[in-house]
Amino acid sequence: MWYVLPQIRAELARELVRSGMSQREAAEKLGITPAAVSQYLHKKRGGAKSSAEDRRMIEKAALEIRKAEKQSVISDMICACCKKINTAEG
Repeated sequence: MWYVLPQIRAELARELVRSGMSQREAAEKLGITPAAVSQYLHKKRGGAKSSAEDRRMIEKAALEIRKAEKQSVISDMICACCKKINTAEG
């Protein structure tokens, strides 16, 4: 869990910024600081590699997070990604 969650946050942050969100907006959506988003973008945190399947799941989650208004929806998407990746690895 200590490695999976930072990996997911990093990939979600990168995907959200890549899709046109500012670092501040991505941070607000993910419930983290803009500094954390910056560190994820510069690969100072959450640098683990993910599989192609995990990557597709994270891209899909990022699309849902962009549209989501409620923090609970965002948290649910992050939890779903974490469970899927953790199950696949464990």
